[in-house]
Amino acid sequence: MLNSDKFREECGVVAIYAHPEAEKLAYLGLHALQHRGQESAGIVTSDGMALHPHKAMGLVADIFVEDVLAKLRGTLAIGHTRYSTTGDSALLNAQPILVQSNKGSIAVAHNGNLVNAQEIRARLEAQGSIFQTTSDTEVIVHLIALSREHTLPEAMADALRRVEGAFSLVMVSADRIFAARDPRGFRPLAMGRILAQEGVRKDTIVFASETCAFDLIGAVYERDVKPGELVIVGPEGITSRFYSPTGPQSSCIFEHVYFSRPDSTVFGRSVQTSRENLGRQLAREAGVDADLVVPVPDSGVTAAVGYAAESGIPFRFGLIRNHYVGRTFIEPKQTVRDFGVRLKLNPVRSLLEGKRVVLIDDSIVRGTTSKKIVRMVRNAGAKEVHMRISCPPTISPCFYGVDTPSKSQLIAANKSIEEIREYIGADSLAYLSLEGLKKACGEGEKTDYCTACYTGKYPTSWVDVEEIQPAAVSKR
Repeated sequence: MLNSDKFREECGVVAIYAHPEAEKLAYLGLHALQHRGQESAGIVTSDGMALHPHKAMGLVADIFVEDVLAKLRGTLAIGHTRYSTTGDSALLNAQPILVQSNKGSIAVAHNGNLVNAQEIRARLEAQGSIFQTTSDTEVIVHLIALSREHTLPEAMADALRRVEGAFSLVMVSADRIFAARDPRGFRPLAMGRILAQEGVRKDTIVFASETCAFDLIGAVYERDVKPGELVIVGPEGITSRFYSPTGPQSSCIFEHVYFSRPDSTVFGRSVQTSRENLGRQLAREAGVDADLVVPVPDSGVTAAVGYAAESGIPFRFGLIRNHYVGRTFIEPKQTVRDFGVRLKLNPVRSLLEGKRVVLIDDSIVRGTTSKKIVRMVRNAGAKEVHMRISCPPTISPCFYGVDTPSKSQLIAANKSIEEIREYIGADSLAYLSLEGLKKACGEGEKTDYCTACYTGKYPTSWVDVEEIQPAAVSKR
């Protein structure tokens, strides 16, 4: 896999209420969120009477061709683009999950990871429940159906109180859209509005994992769905309730480091601003005499801009990324060294030759890709290669909706910084400090952050203890 040395994106969700082309807006919203998952995608619409689903493996633009969208006509829609963090990579686990229940037809799309899902599932299966998927999201659907509450909003609130972990989710019934976040606010979920225009009788209410989706469909960002909040949009208008008391905030700081698009506002804060701050802070903490600042594209670009601005060292695109690499490719029989990296990145020899280069990247996971990139830059004639990482060393896996390797596969959990430097072949290596990371991302201004992947201290007690050292589990 070409991205085997990067954290895997989690998922993206979108919801549309009251628009005559809701299915097309959902499609466009998913297109903007494609970076959050490239494994599968799905849309469920409502025409006021019934729900209409379509989901498939692959990319959004390949799945939702004109003929498919024509069969999904509706005024309400939810959508999902997925990379599996729990459950197998298979069509049966693609979302949204649509069920017929005693509360009517409902469909759910979920970004996150329920850390107590296996326990709940085992209990429900012992009581006779039959699961159709291996995804943790289906647990929520069963809890809604089995709730003793009589109305769908009350049943949904009851179900959400029973799960623990990270979830930003949207749900559609025949005439309503629901949106909710977990009480700690791990994952982002924004709410926006498209003002009524000719042919549209009233404002359209929209939800999405990131605000970049709003820009594409002409929506204006209004606010985030708050941690512990359930927002219901229906014929009666917009209503809101807190289904659970909010706990200490634990928003995923890696959304600002890597996952979210720079043109998004996430957790009430500009991602572009955070990433430039990361680079500036990194330059203050780990400056080095050099001739060029070169980002590892695309995720290292914005931090590199900040590093160059703070250090005064010129910024150059010394590595060019090929954006047209598909999922499969034909590798030559005579194996080309570092073929996977070369397929995606190519050095600009005329820029790098004879230069002292600062390479900026957002993270080092296993170290294998960094090693190949450093070698590539050296082979292009660089005199020195200094690697700078815009976050602290990653020492623990994530259990809140990000697919990360086990602790045994994380290079920083098993090697010192000097050992990592030696392994990747750089002249020097430095990471941003944890304090610098929090400062750059505005810790305490809009939210407080989860930094468990850098500290091993988890904000919930339900984690997969087999994946980490037992002492790393926080019991708070």
